[in-house]
Amino acid sequence: MKRYLIRRVLQVIPVLLIISFIVFSLVFLAGNPVALMLPEDASQEQIAALTESMGLNEPFYVQYGIFLGNAIQGDFGTSYRYNQDAMSIVLERLPQTFELAAVSMLFATIIAIPLGIWSAAKQNTVIDVFATGASVLGKAMPNFWLGIMLILLFSVNLSIFPVSGRGSFMHIILPAITLGTAIAAEMTRLIRSNMIEVMQQDYVRTAKSKGQKDSIVTYRHAFKNCLIPVVTIMALQTSSLIGGALVTEVVFAWPGMGQLLVQAVNARDMAIVQACVFVIAVAVILMNLLADIVYRLIDPRIKYD
Repeated sequence: MKRYLIRRVLQVIPVLLIISFIVFSLVFLAGNPVALMLPEDASQEQIAALTESMGLNEPFYVQYGIFLGNAIQGDFGTSYRYNQDAMSIVLERLPQTFELAAVSMLFATIIAIPLGIWSAAKQNTVIDVFATGASVLGKAMPNFWLGIMLILLFSVNLSIFPVSGRGSFMHIILPAITLGTAIAAEMTRLIRSNMIEVMQQDYVRTAKSKGQKDSIVTYRHAFKNCLIPVVTIMALQTSSLIGGALVTEVVFAWPGMGQLLVQAVNARDMAIVQACVFVIAVAVILMNLLADIVYRLIDPRIKYD
């Protein structure tokens, strides 16, 4: 396991290099942001002077080399919009994004596990049809549409939850439901299909023939063996939550990294964009690594060495 973890950590280096190259290339192709950093009446001489002072007139490979050297030290440049270090601004927003992602995943887990198990245990019944239909509906609804509908119903008409912002527990409920609904739908379908397969195994029938309670057979024998695919989907979805909460954070004005990234793209604040993408990439890699470790804890038969 130790050797495996060291090997995985070493594999992170080329992945980050590839990501840095792609991100820098896209930013480079987006054009010179200097015009946005100066007043509208700035002369061509002023634009040329600032371009040269920032090294933006250098060839691509020179700019990338400078960017890579600074990125290794955690320096992604200064945001012209905030006039602060870009990485420090991103890290300030990261806890809010983690908070929303964690609550969304908690909501999805609370909904998906009992619904998936219940649907498998009551296969081909009205309950199963309801759970399957709800899963399809939850997966089909776009986040932005669901968020707007929740705001209209629970904030505007019923005045139960705040419309937007962050400050109390009530502020996070609607964004978490918006973000967690699609994940709950996907997890429910996965748990249902795996539970149906496991419930037909010999050891489950043996446990039932010994007269054990249905709850013990379901949770101790069957569900335990469904955990690995569930952990997989949770790890993948958690990483996508961190990077994919852009729309939800914008709809609810949630002050997280997603909203910051959208604002930075609109303002062509490339230092912020590069820092955000780098942090998201690291979070995805760490979540995948954590999933591998959890596999080993759940099933000791899995060997990595």
